[in-house]
Amino acid sequence: MKTNSFRIVAKDAKTRARRGILYTSHGKIHTPSYIIVATHAKIKCLQPSDIKKTKTQAVIANTYHLWDKAIKNKKDKHLVHTLLRTKIPIMTDSGGFQVFSFGAAKEHNVGKVLKNHSRRKPGENKLIKITDKGVYFLLDGKKRFLSPELSIQIQEKLGADIIFTFDECTSPLHNQKYNKTAMERTHHWAKKCLAVKTRKDQMLFGIVQGGIYQSLRKKSAQIIGAFPFDGFGIGGSFGEKEMIQTLKTIIPYLPEEKPRHLLGIGKIKDIFNAVEQGIDLFDCVIPTREARHGRIWTNKGAYDIRKTKYSKSRYAVERSCGCPICQKKFTQAKLHQLFKTKNPSAGRFATIHNVWFFNNLLEKIRTSIEHGKFLQFKQGFLRRLTEDLR
Repeated sequence: MKTNSFRIVAKDAKTRARRGILYTSHGKIHTPSYIIVATHAKIKCLQPSDIKKTKTQAVIANTYHLWDKAIKNKKDKHLVHTLLRTKIPIMTDSGGFQVFSFGAAKEHNVGKVLKNHSRRKPGENKLIKITDKGVYFLLDGKKRFLSPELSIQIQEKLGADIIFTFDECTSPLHNQKYNKTAMERTHHWAKKCLAVKTRKDQMLFGIVQGGIYQSLRKKSAQIIGAFPFDGFGIGGSFGEKEMIQTLKTIIPYLPEEKPRHLLGIGKIKDIFNAVEQGIDLFDCVIPTREARHGRIWTNKGAYDIRKTKYSKSRYAVERSCGCPICQKKFTQAKLHQLFKTKNPSAGRFATIHNVWFFNNLLEKIRTSIEHGKFLQFKQGFLRRLTEDLR
């Protein structure tokens, strides 16, 4: 099998869930897979030697935050791999999420997933200006302009295995008219990205937009799906209830033989629901960010190791867990103490456990698809799951 290709090896008979292998220049990714966030081509708190111990298959780095390093790079064709110091597949985003996070997210006071309590009237945004040619950023007193052409140039200099087209990620509070404009702009930028891409050893994923409006999502999937991309990202923001319907709308219009990546989504219920609709890849900060704040994930849910109740616990971080930390009989009391004393090892050990947990969960999902038991596994796992263990 040649590199830069995707092969489906098993399909679930009752859903759209599928098990595949994505071949890249730096190795295979068995799908469905969690892609771990490595913003600066480093997983926060982890040493390079820790990464493979956590069953991590691939990471995603941030184009915007690696911008300066990329522009200065003259000779290294795989700069992000050099920075990561681990030979595994790497993705880079396009910078499109920063258009949202520095713009509409601040303006509307929302995240990618809208919660009822976060609704408010839009405010004034002075950090970015979006035009058909690209986006002007004003951050830390510095002006920057990022276009689709420059986004591809930066990503080619970074040398990731999989790169994304530049897009405009809208807010869940944007109306249909604005989403239509942003979607059409994203399509226009997608054409430009295809036109300027030069590296054949990189896969380019196009991004479907349209917000919460199913008619726009369908149109975007039809247009982006018809372009000769190597795979597809589903971007934008969702209300918590709209994600499943959005995927049901989009997936039939994307080529079956190409991988699909759900950008910025990674809660356990969302993973199961998305895999059921045919999603192959996810990326999210949940495993790493929450670990740094003492939130530990287990097969029954998540708990806060910083609570006093764990200060004398002799139990493992998670009983019957196969991660390197739990296998060393590392106790809850010991990890609690490390967080209490602000020992840097606390974040490292918690991150190793959380990343291993999420990667192991996806491995179990792959196995369930292979054995024709995906829905059975999903229902059993979610039945036991409590988002917050007391």
